[in-house]
Amino acid sequence: MEPRYDHRSLRIFADSLLRKAGLEPAMARDVAEVLVEGDLLGKTTHGLALLPAYLQSIATSKMTPKGQPKVLKKSATTLLLDANYLPGPFVVRRALDWALPRAKKYGVATVSIRRCHHIACLQAYLRTATDEGLVVLLMCSDPANAVVVPHGGAQGVFSPNPIGAGFRTTDTPILIDTTTSSLSNAQIARKYRAKEKFSFDALQTASGKLTNDPAVMFSNPTGSILPLGGAELGHKGFALSIIVEALTNALGGHGRAKKPARWGASVWLQIINPAFFGGTKEFAKETQFFAQACKKAKQCPGIRKIRLPGEESLARRSEQLKSGVALHFEILPALQPWAKKLAVPLPKSLKRRQ
Repeated sequence: MEPRYDHRSLRIFADSLLRKAGLEPAMARDVAEVLVEGDLLGKTTHGLALLPAYLQSIATSKMTPKGQPKVLKKSATTLLLDANYLPGPFVVRRALDWALPRAKKYGVATVSIRRCHHIACLQAYLRTATDEGLVVLLMCSDPANAVVVPHGGAQGVFSPNPIGAGFRTTDTPILIDTTTSSLSNAQIARKYRAKEKFSFDALQTASGKLTNDPAVMFSNPTGSILPLGGAELGHKGFALSIIVEALTNALGGHGRAKKPARWGASVWLQIINPAFFGGTKEFAKETQFFAQACKKAKQCPGIRKIRLPGEESLARRSEQLKSGVALHFEILPALQPWAKKLAVPLPKSLKRRQ
């Protein structure tokens, strides 16, 4: 039986590591909470699995451990921030703190962020808005990362470009967290470490040959990732990637044209208040009707149930809050050297009934 860990002890553990590594207390708290929330939701590649890389970024001055994002432009409903590589969870939470009350007052609020450090699991932020009856859209790109090909190409041009979106219903909210590429960098790296291959061809060699082997992303010359839809329908994922590129890098005024050498996220966040449009109750009624229509649709053979985005994640979160978080087996061994170096005790697993 796999070990489980109390979510509070995991937050304390992560918070302690980050503080001792040099992060300001408020930053350490935000990062720890967002990472553990990722694991609670079952996003095991974007929870505490990211913490060793974050700690390394602090140690090598690639993550800024102190300060506040710089306001470059601001209106009643728009904000442009330069984050100077501050921790992503800290910056995104500050952006939400700014946008939520303004969306309630004005109907829409939009934040563009340039030069932010990694923002972790997008789904971890969405309920902050949906619990208030608001719509949230969140996207990010890395202008220094070029691993995904345009449809028909054999050379990486852009990053996996994830999209997050949250919508309230009268029941369980719809929480979307997906990439516009066939795979994320974290998924590929985990498969590579496990010496496993994918069950489908979502990658290409440097010469453009389709493959399911993640090793091509670690070879020289390096391979590339296909856009969402793969070799046949990748024009769809390519189109979605262009939207992300425009709303993150281009809108923020800091993107690939500047040829940044340092890893950094360009982020776009928008909060929408349905009360300023068709109405809050009407919005929830429509999203609920749509959700139920999808769930009640005739199922294909072998499919047990149709799930909406976020449904399984929220069920897993509820279960893990009660029974403990099931960490991926790689996570604690990767953090053990940092725990020893920073003199932070590892979390103890929960005793479970047989």
